[in-house]
Amino acid sequence: MCGIIGVYSLKDKTRNVYPLVVRGLLDLQHRGQLSAGVTSYNPTRNRILQTHKDNGKVHEVFQINHPYKSKKLIGDYSGHAAIGHTRYATSGETGEHLAQPFERVHGRKTKWFSLSFNGNLANYAQLKSGLEEVGYNMTYDSDTEVIMHFLSRELQEHKPWEKPDFWEIFKKLVEPFDGSWSMGFLNADGHMIAVRDPLGLRPLCYGIKDGLLVFASESVVLSNMQIEAQDLPPGHMLWTDGEKFEVRQYFKPTPKYCFFEWIYFAHLASVLEKESTYHVRERIGEELAKEETLSLEDDDWIVVPVPESSYVAGAKYAQVTGKSFVQGLLKNHSVGRTFIDNTNRQYNISLKFTHLKEVLQGKKVILIDDSIVRGTTMKSLVRNLKEWSGVREVHIRIGSPPITSPCFYGIDFPTIRELYAGSVDEPSANDFGADSLRYLSFRGLLDAVNKKEEDLCMACITSKYPTQEGEARWATQKILT
Repeated sequence: MCGIIGVYSLKDKTRNVYPLVVRGLLDLQHRGQLSAGVTSYNPTRNRILQTHKDNGKVHEVFQINHPYKSKKLIGDYSGHAAIGHTRYATSGETGEHLAQPFERVHGRKTKWFSLSFNGNLANYAQLKSGLEEVGYNMTYDSDTEVIMHFLSRELQEHKPWEKPDFWEIFKKLVEPFDGSWSMGFLNADGHMIAVRDPLGLRPLCYGIKDGLLVFASESVVLSNMQIEAQDLPPGHMLWTDGEKFEVRQYFKPTPKYCFFEWIYFAHLASVLEKESTYHVRERIGEELAKEETLSLEDDDWIVVPVPESSYVAGAKYAQVTGKSFVQGLLKNHSVGRTFIDNTNRQYNISLKFTHLKEVLQGKKVILIDDSIVRGTTMKSLVRNLKEWSGVREVHIRIGSPPITSPCFYGIDFPTIRELYAGSVDEPSANDFGADSLRYLSFRGLLDAVNKKEEDLCMACITSKYPTQEGEARWATQKILT
């Protein structure tokens, strides 16, 4: 899962949009904490496209806390158009050389471009192999590099005097792709493009105000710029040359929105496909309360959310059941989201949470969390709640059905063996040292997300994959398991 953004000043060609892109990346930091980068467009300098990127969080990469260095970057990478990216790795290595955007330098401006990518090509191995068979050298183990090579090949077909038809280029480009993608594209001719896959697996929205055109992975970016956001529909593309812009379908849409965006990844202030993330999580809490089977009559019960994506669900659950809502766990914001951190998760979990022992001790805790993926965080939490904070009971309530199957579309759980619910015969509270464990029902999830089942990708809980390669990889994993 990654975050992408693009900003174009259509009216004022002297305006520097670099600071706006960096600000937008700060709003998208939750989508990826491994690396960040920006490519700016400025036709008045010799280096028309210029990219700054590195491993680290957004404030580190762009030296936000260092006034002199930050100011220098603002000047060096000034431009009236720019795209940006914040990354976490769903596959391959994590070195700084894989930070995005990926820039491909070329003598012809139409072929000199930069690319930001959010998603995952499920058939990456086949695409890579096909390129290597016809003489391409693959420098990185990255599906973004594959896309870059395919795109450059499409651009090569246009003669120097021909104006590229980007609608046809991207239509042909994605025909062999299987998976999910939202892409940002910027070339040295001043063309900026945003593309969303036909399934709409990864979110993408856009808006325009006072001559400023912005696209981003989530609406929170535009909201903080006080720009009304519109979803870029699946199978559609946004294009601008700096004078005008157009949104048009380039591929037949077959929506399969990822439900995991609402329950975990998306910013609380974002609206995806006209559904507020805040309201979805509120309804999750309400549905969990409706499905509760415990008798919560005495005053020793408290509702404790796992920070931070479960705060709203926990608060609503407490409101419906009439129990006290207690923020008994505090998150250390200097530690990233352990689910999307590819380093030592167990160590990070020990750093991640502070327990308010004084408000937890002696209580019976309803512990609300959005999901259980690997189960590492939950095991540590329950153990610490009982052994250190001295709670009497821990009852786990999860705001989604069990995650039993891998994701091949950009969320980092690609094998059955690493999934808690996929590796056990039946989920049990005993596995976590808890007193009870209940998941939100399938029906409850649909009601909370407020979407039809056929419009959602729920493969990680149903094992029904929306693409051919997804089905093939699932079949292979079942055999191996």
